Amino acid sequence: MINNSKNKEIDVIYEDNHIIVVNKSASDIVQGDKTGDETMPDKIKEFLKEKYDKPGNVFCGVVHRLDRPTSGAVVFAKTSKALTRLNEQFKDRATKKTYWAVVEKEPKEKTGVLVHYLKKNEKQNKSYPSLTETPGSKKASLEYKLIAKSDKYFLLEVELHTGRHHQIRVQLSTIGCIIKGDVKYGARRSNTDGSIHLHARYLELFHPTTKELIKITAPVPDEPLWKWFEKPS
Repeated sequence: MINNSKNKEIDVIYEDNHIIVVNKSASDIVQGDKTGDETMPDKIKEFLKEKYDKPGNVFCGVVHRLDRPTSGAVVFAKTSKALTRLNEQFKDRATKKTYWAVVEKEPKEKTGVLVHYLKKNEKQNKSYPSLTETPGSKKASLEYKLIAKSDKYFLLEVELHTGRHHQIRVQLSTIGCIIKGDVKYGARRSNTDGSIHLHARYLELFHPTTKELIKITAPVPDEPLWKWFEKPS
C-alpha cells in the first residue's frame, strides 16, 4: 500500500511504463458518480505525478470497471496507445478475469455454467435476469466452481464469459447463492464497511506493446472472513 503526501492510498500490484494495475478497495470508485467522491484515476494521477516528479498533466485511462462495493485488480493505461490496445483486448474478450465470491448458500452443483439474459434498470441501478431473451436484454454467461467452505459461508471461483452490469451478483442470486453483504440482490444484511464479498482475484492480459502475457493475482481485503478463505486456497 502506497501513500502519497495527500494521504491517498493506492495499492499498486503491477506497474511499468504503459500500464498500472491497482488492487481496488470497496470504498474506491473507478468512474465518477453522484457522490462526487474522488475517482481512482484522479488518485493515480496524483500518485504518478509525485512518484516521477512530473510537472505537467499525467495520463490515466480507464480500461475496465468494477462496481464500487467490489474489490480487486483493476487495470489503467498510462499512455493513449496502451489505452487503445487494452480497450480492444477487453472488447474482444482476449483477457481472462477470475473472481472470488463469498456466498450465503452452497450451490446445488459444485460446478456449473450459468446463462441468463439481463436487463438493466437505470433508475434502480439494478439488473434483472430472464432465462429467455427479452427486448433490451443482453446475454450473460459465467462459469463457477465451489473451492472452499466455512461453517456459514461458501467460496466460489467465477470466470466471466461476458461482461454485463452486475452480472456475477445477479446471476449467482438467481441460484440462491447471494453474495455476502449484497443487500441489493437479497443478502441478509449489509457489511459494515459497505463492501460486498466479491473480489477480482486474478487477471490475464497481453501487454499492449510487448505482447507478453501478464498474470496478476490481487490479495484479498484485510478482513477476517476473506483471510480465512485465502489460507486454504
